[in-house]
Amino acid sequence: MVEGIKPDTTAGEVPEIPRYETSRGPGSSAEVDFHTGRDVREVVRSHVNYVVADTKKWEQSAAYLIDTHPNVEAFVKNAGLGFAIPYLHNGQPHDYLPDFIIRMKGKSDRYLILETKGFDPLRDIKVQAAQRWVAAVNSDGTLGHWNYDIVDRVGDVVSVLNSK
Repeated sequence: MVEGIKPDTTAGEVPEIPRYETSRGPGSSAEVDFHTGRDVREVVRSHVNYVVADTKKWEQSAAYLIDTHPNVEAFVKNAGLGFAIPYLHNGQPHDYLPDFIIRMKGKSDRYLILETKGFDPLRDIKVQAAQRWVAAVNSDGTLGHWNYDIVDRVGDVVSVLNSK
Protein backbone atom coordinates (compact mmCIF):
# COMPACT_ATOMS: atom_id res chain seq x y z
CA MET A 1 0.00 0.00 0.00
CA VAL A 2 1.93 3.00 -1.29
CA GLU A 3 -0.40 5.56 0.34
CA GLY A 4 1.21 4.70 3.67
CA ILE A 5 4.73 5.53 2.48
CA LYS A 6 5.80 8.87 3.92
CA PRO A 7 9.12 10.69 4.19
CA ASP A 8 10.97 10.26 7.48
CA THR A 9 11.40 13.91 8.38
CA THR A 10 13.06 12.96 11.68
CA ALA A 11 15.88 11.42 9.63
CA GLY A 12 16.24 14.55 7.49
CA GLU A 13 14.08 13.49 4.55
CA VAL A 14 12.24 16.32 2.82
CA PRO A 15 8.54 16.47 3.80
CA GLU A 16 5.91 15.80 1.16
CA ILE A 17 4.64 19.01 -0.41
CA PRO A 18 1.47 19.53 -2.45
CA ARG A 19 1.20 19.78 -6.20
CA TYR A 20 -1.02 22.76 -6.95
CA GLU A 21 -3.11 23.25 -10.07
CA THR A 22 -1.21 25.69 -12.27
CA SER A 23 -4.24 26.80 -14.27
CA ARG A 24 -6.10 28.19 -11.22
CA GLY A 25 -5.25 30.50 -8.39
CA PRO A 26 -6.32 29.95 -4.79
CA GLY A 27 -9.97 29.06 -4.43
CA SER A 28 -12.65 31.28 -2.99
CA SER A 29 -16.26 30.85 -1.96
CA ALA A 30 -17.03 34.39 -3.20
CA GLU A 31 -18.01 33.24 -6.70
CA VAL A 32 -20.00 30.10 -5.89
CA ASP A 33 -23.28 30.12 -7.79
CA PHE A 34 -25.34 27.01 -8.53
CA HIS A 35 -28.88 25.71 -8.30
CA THR A 36 -29.92 22.79 -6.14
CA GLY A 37 -33.08 20.87 -5.40
CA ARG A 38 -31.76 19.82 -1.99
CA ASP A 39 -32.75 21.31 1.35
CA VAL A 40 -30.86 24.52 2.25
CA ARG A 41 -30.35 26.51 5.45
CA GLU A 42 -29.47 30.19 5.67
CA VAL A 43 -26.15 31.06 7.37
CA VAL A 44 -24.38 34.26 8.42
CA ARG A 45 -20.59 33.62 8.51
CA SER A 46 -20.15 32.55 4.90
CA HIS A 47 -19.75 34.10 1.43
CA VAL A 48 -22.28 31.49 0.39
CA ASN A 49 -25.59 32.53 1.95
CA TYR A 50 -26.97 29.00 2.23
CA VAL A 51 -25.73 25.60 3.33
CA VAL A 52 -26.80 22.79 0.99
CA ALA A 53 -27.70 19.76 3.07
CA ASP A 54 -26.77 16.23 2.04
CA THR A 55 -28.61 14.80 5.07
CA LYS A 56 -32.00 15.32 6.70
CA LYS A 57 -30.69 16.83 9.96
CA TRP A 58 -27.00 16.08 10.64
CA GLU A 59 -25.29 18.67 8.42
CA GLN A 60 -27.86 21.38 9.18
CA SER A 61 -27.21 20.95 12.90
CA ALA A 62 -23.44 20.99 12.35
CA ALA A 63 -23.72 24.11 10.16
CA TYR A 64 -25.69 25.92 12.87
CA LEU A 65 -23.06 25.07 15.51
CA ILE A 66 -20.24 26.19 13.21
CA ASP A 67 -22.05 29.39 12.18
CA THR A 68 -22.66 30.43 15.81
CA HIS A 69 -19.36 29.33 17.37
CA PRO A 70 -17.19 32.20 18.73
CA ASN A 71 -13.92 30.68 17.38
CA VAL A 72 -15.17 30.66 13.78
CA GLU A 73 -14.30 33.59 11.52
CA ALA A 74 -16.04 32.18 8.42
CA PHE A 75 -16.99 28.84 6.89
CA VAL A 76 -18.47 27.23 3.84
CA LYS A 77 -20.23 23.96 3.11
CA ASN A 78 -18.17 22.22 0.46
CA ALA A 79 -20.84 22.14 -2.23
CA GLY A 80 -20.12 23.55 -5.67
CA LEU A 81 -16.64 24.74 -4.64
CA GLY A 82 -14.47 22.27 -6.50
CA PHE A 83 -12.47 21.52 -3.33
CA ALA A 84 -11.49 17.87 -3.32
CA ILE A 85 -8.79 15.74 -1.73
CA PRO A 86 -7.43 13.04 -4.05
CA TYR A 87 -7.09 9.44 -2.88
CA LEU A 88 -6.54 5.99 -4.34
CA HIS A 89 -8.89 3.06 -3.81
CA ASN A 90 -8.23 -0.28 -5.47
CA GLY A 91 -5.60 1.44 -7.60
CA GLN A 92 -8.11 3.95 -9.00
CA PRO A 93 -7.99 7.72 -8.32
CA HIS A 94 -10.99 9.27 -6.57
CA ASP A 95 -11.88 12.62 -5.01
CA TYR A 96 -12.95 13.04 -1.39
CA LEU A 97 -15.18 16.09 -0.81
CA PRO A 98 -15.14 16.88 2.93
CA ASP A 99 -18.22 18.62 4.32
CA PHE A 100 -16.98 21.96 5.69
CA ILE A 101 -14.04 24.35 5.32
CA ILE A 102 -13.74 26.65 8.33
CA ARG A 103 -11.51 29.70 8.83
CA MET A 104 -10.76 30.00 12.54
CA LYS A 105 -10.29 33.29 14.39
CA GLY A 106 -6.76 34.13 15.46
CA LYS A 107 -3.57 35.95 14.60
CA SER A 108 -2.66 33.83 11.58
CA ASP A 109 -4.50 32.03 8.81
CA ARG A 110 -5.88 28.87 10.42
CA TYR A 111 -8.27 26.54 8.69
CA LEU A 112 -10.17 23.43 9.66
CA ILE A 113 -11.53 20.85 7.27
CA LEU A 114 -14.42 19.23 9.13
CA GLU A 115 -16.15 16.04 8.07
CA THR A 116 -19.47 14.98 9.57
CA LYS A 117 -19.60 11.27 9.02
CA GLY A 118 -22.08 8.48 9.30
CA PHE A 119 -21.19 5.01 8.05
CA ASP A 120 -18.68 5.02 5.19
CA PRO A 121 -16.79 1.88 4.18
CA LEU A 122 -13.98 4.11 2.82
CA ARG A 123 -13.70 6.20 5.98
CA ASP A 124 -10.16 5.15 6.90
CA ILE A 125 -8.89 5.74 3.36
CA LYS A 126 -10.45 9.22 3.21
CA VAL A 127 -9.16 10.19 6.66
CA GLN A 128 -5.65 9.08 5.69
CA ALA A 129 -5.86 11.09 2.44
CA ALA A 130 -7.06 14.19 4.31
CA GLN A 131 -4.30 13.91 6.90
CA ARG A 132 -1.71 13.51 4.15
CA TRP A 133 -3.15 16.55 2.31
CA VAL A 134 -3.05 18.67 5.48
CA ALA A 135 0.54 17.61 6.24
CA ALA A 136 1.65 18.49 2.71
CA VAL A 137 -0.06 21.90 2.67
CA ASN A 138 1.32 22.71 6.13
CA SER A 139 4.83 21.68 5.00
CA ASP A 140 4.57 24.11 2.09
CA GLY A 141 3.38 26.85 4.47
CA THR A 142 2.11 29.34 1.88
CA LEU A 143 -1.62 28.78 2.55
CA GLY A 144 -1.75 29.13 6.32
CA HIS A 145 -2.07 26.32 8.84
CA TRP A 146 -4.61 23.56 8.24
CA ASN A 147 -6.20 20.90 10.44
CA TYR A 148 -8.55 18.06 9.64
CA ASP A 149 -11.10 16.51 11.95
CA ILE A 150 -13.98 14.09 11.64
CA VAL A 151 -17.00 13.91 13.93
CA ASP A 152 -19.52 11.12 14.34
CA ARG A 153 -22.03 13.01 16.51
CA VAL A 154 -23.45 16.53 16.39
CA GLY A 155 -22.35 17.09 20.00
CA ASP A 156 -18.71 16.61 18.99
CA VAL A 157 -18.70 19.64 16.65
CA VAL A 158 -18.45 22.16 19.49
CA SER A 159 -15.63 20.31 21.26
CA VAL A 160 -13.64 20.13 17.99
CA LEU A 161 -14.13 23.86 17.39
CA ASN A 162 -13.15 24.62 20.99
CA SER A 163 -9.89 22.71 20.53
CA LYS A 164 -8.74 24.54 17.40
